Order: sequence, then structure tokens, then C-alpha cells
Amino acid sequence: MLRNIIKFFAVLFMLAGLVWVLQGINLLPGSYMTGDPQWAINGAITIVVAIVAFWFANRKV
Repeated sequence: MLRNIIKFFAVLFMLAGLVWVLQGINLLPGSYMTGDPQWAINGAITIVVAIVAFWFANRKV
């Protein structure tokens, strides 16, 4: 049960990170993050952390 919750939130964070990257590189307009490269970096870090969390939740013990 806990693994499924972690995977669910990992996917949500991956999607949020993708939005941040797209806004940071000015491909998704509409907020104060648009065109700010710091948000692209933050989004990339968020995606990597979410992938690691998903991988840990998905591995067999």
C-alpha cells in the first residue's frame, strides 16, 4: 500500500517537474516562472528525485 502511494506521488512530482522545466525554458507560458532558467533547473532536480523515489518504491525487497 505504501509503495503505491509513493509511486503515485512520484508520478505527480515528475509531471510538476516537467511543467517547471517547460516554463523555465519558455515553452509553457502563463506564470511568473516563464522564461526563468532557475525553474528549469528546479524542475530537472524534481524529476530526478521523483524517478529515484519511484525506482525505490518499485524494487523488490
